[in-house]
Amino acid sequence: MEAGTFESLIPSRYVSFTLPTHSLSCPIDYFYTKILQISVLDSPLQPMSSPKIAAMLVPKHRENDWIFATESGHLQLLLGSPGISRLILIGNVPNNDINVGNLYKRSIEMCSIYREKLEGSLYPLLMALLPKEIAQLANFEVPFLSYEDSVISSVVLERCFGSCVGEMLVEDVEIEGSRREFRRRLRFKRMPNLIQTEISIVPCNGIDDTRLNSLCIEEVEFCPELGVLVHPYLAPMVAGLSLIGGYIQECFDSEVRPRGLCIGVGGGALLSFISFQLGFEVVGVEMDDVVLRVAKQYFALQTGNDIQLCLGDGIEILKKVALFDRDSKSSPSVADNVREDHCKDYFELFVSKFLVIMVDLDSGDPKMGISAPALEFLQKDVLLAAKSCLSEQGILVLNVIPSSKSFYGMLILELKEVFVDLHEIDCGNGENFVLIASNTSAALNFGETENAFLRKLKSVISEPLVDSIRKI
Repeated sequence: MEAGTFESLIPSRYVSFTLPTHSLSCPIDYFYTKILQISVLDSPLQPMSSPKIAAMLVPKHRENDWIFATESGHLQLLLGSPGISRLILIGNVPNNDINVGNLYKRSIEMCSIYREKLEGSLYPLLMALLPKEIAQLANFEVPFLSYEDSVISSVVLERCFGSCVGEMLVEDVEIEGSRREFRRRLRFKRMPNLIQTEISIVPCNGIDDTRLNSLCIEEVEFCPELGVLVHPYLAPMVAGLSLIGGYIQECFDSEVRPRGLCIGVGGGALLSFISFQLGFEVVGVEMDDVVLRVAKQYFALQTGNDIQLCLGDGIEILKKVALFDRDSKSSPSVADNVREDHCKDYFELFVSKFLVIMVDLDSGDPKMGISAPALEFLQKDVLLAAKSCLSEQGILVLNVIPSSKSFYGMLILELKEVFVDLHEIDCGNGENFVLIASNTSAALNFGETENAFLRKLKSVISEPLVDSIRKI
């Protein structure tokens, strides 16, 4: 590298290099390799003045994880730390070994005295990586950020590549809790900090807790548990159905099964739940056939009369279906990105309108940070197309991860221009919100409208979620 490489902040610049550990006098028992990986990323969002610099130690034995080993993962870490202009990652050299059977087990957390010694030994390195305007300040200290999650151990089940979403990973993880708890996750390399799908899994073959406590995660065969929703925003999305609970009950009383459309299938947890637990007929739209294969193989997504799948771009399909003459059942021209061999099913699936459309689409752009829905969905013609696919009593349910307050405000305004009513659920994780847009005014009055469907809904999700819905 040229002298002065790091003296200036250059938006979105990413530099990664290696350095021998002996040159830093680091405690060698933390950095178990003799070569360190140093990665420096400047934020795409630079402040006008007073830049802030931070560092992070890559957790031991997780250096191969996409979160730390890729530029997109690094970017998400940086954007998740508001106000940081440059983030410096320091860890062991990754070997990109995220293969089937690859195992991670959390190291014992280092004591504060040892951590201070480790961070102190890195001080000369950090001073050399400061922008010139900061390096000139006396006694400047670079704060160390901590990466924390609930994963105790994990094992990779499959690493594969989809034509639309790129490289993806299926893994089983054990998470912290009062008793041993396991999840199955689907992650995409393009957005490694975002868990695309997470479901609860339980040991197969009736292994009891005593036997389970003697086994490591890689020694256990697991089966999906579809009766619960563990992803933080899925239960709130389902809670939105309470707004039209009376009409859903009328459907069942008339022996007409309510229909739902899910745009964005992922592992299929949402489709499976509202079909098996709540009795809906569900259509799922997914643009990557490898994702659908993974959902069936690892997440127990079962297709048939209750759950049907359509391969294609959900946004483009909505716009095409909006032109569909349901009375004459004449099909418009086929969208370029809808597979020809799915065309017949494609139009047959959309002849009848839906009572609920649930949208779970992330931006797919690491430069935006983790945000949802995709910006393309906010176009007025798309929202109008979604509205045209809903029945008069129907609702549009959106998983929202706001990239900023202005983004969230814009989304609310766009929805209010198209729909009559808008409700919100705060998922309580500091990240996700659920917005429910309706074609007609929906009133929450459970004292008069309690029925079998609402009782069932409250028995399979947290009742306080239903109570937390507010009109905006």
